[in-house]
Amino acid sequence: MSAPTRWIPLEANPEVLSAWSEQAGLPPSSATFYDVYGLDPELLAMIPKPVKAVVFLFPVSESTEAMRHAEDAVIESEGQPEVDPSVLYIKQTISNACGTIGLLHALTNSDVTITPESPLAKFIEQAISRTPMERAELLEKTELFASIHSSAAQSGQSEVPTNLDTDLHFCAFVQAPSPIDKKLRVLELDGRRVSPIDRGPSDDLLTDVVQVIRQKYMKSSNNIQFSMIALAPPEV
Repeated sequence: MSAPTRWIPLEANPEVLSAWSEQAGLPPSSATFYDVYGLDPELLAMIPKPVKAVVFLFPVSESTEAMRHAEDAVIESEGQPEVDPSVLYIKQTISNACGTIGLLHALTNSDVTITPESPLAKFIEQAISRTPMERAELLEKTELFASIHSSAAQSGQSEVPTNLDTDLHFCAFVQAPSPIDKKLRVLELDGRRVSPIDRGPSDDLLTDVVQVIRQKYMKSSNNIQFSMIALAPPEV
């Protein structure tokens, strides 16, 4: 039996994302999620370091769709800087599963501890040798992730919607070394894209992601429904 192909949207809430991650196999002692309250340096400084990944929720609009199609066309025709082949990238085939896929992208491509034999550890073991589309098919057949997603979606502060259509979308940002010179790069991972998107060199992941979001997402939108949630070490 396959998992449902239309899920309840996840709420962009660090407690919800942390609950999902703990059920999937992330020990709270390894990392947890934090709201990024703003893009100014003093607000970014509130997040414990080092930031391991960023989950980003943004409104889908004509301008973001035009950007997506244009960038994907350029990558397909002209290429982009070579991406680390060990990055685990998953295509999205399940409606409203972008939250879970964003979390999988964040957790499987950062240096967090994963509990052995957990759903996440087993998914990585099965997915690592597959193509992005085969990983999507694996996710469709893994009922436990559908169950974890549903449980997390219903644990949020907002009422579970009866209308599952949404114009909000999750993606993730991580660091990965260039296969050419081994220097760190920012990668945007979005299951609707043609591939992982190289966003340039990276010295400080959170600061670098803020620059990408300012340039690529906020310039062309008046919508304020943006949300950044950072995966980082627990506060001491």
